Amino acid sequence: MAKIKITQIKSRINAPAVQKRTLDALGLRKMHHTVIKEDTPDVMGMVNRVRHLVEVTNA
Repeated sequence: MAKIKITQIKSRINAPAVQKRTLDALGLRKMHHTVIKEDTPDVMGMVNRVRHLVEVTNA
């Protein structure tokens, strides 16, 4: 399965609580933090929910 690199590019300060929990579930704790995840439907659903806060590239 392919891997994707997810980087938080915007602040979570004014985000709703559900989006903050989604960032936590992805493992993103602060700005410019990057994690590498498998490209699964679950992960892509979480990324889609916070797509305005993160940047996604192929790893």
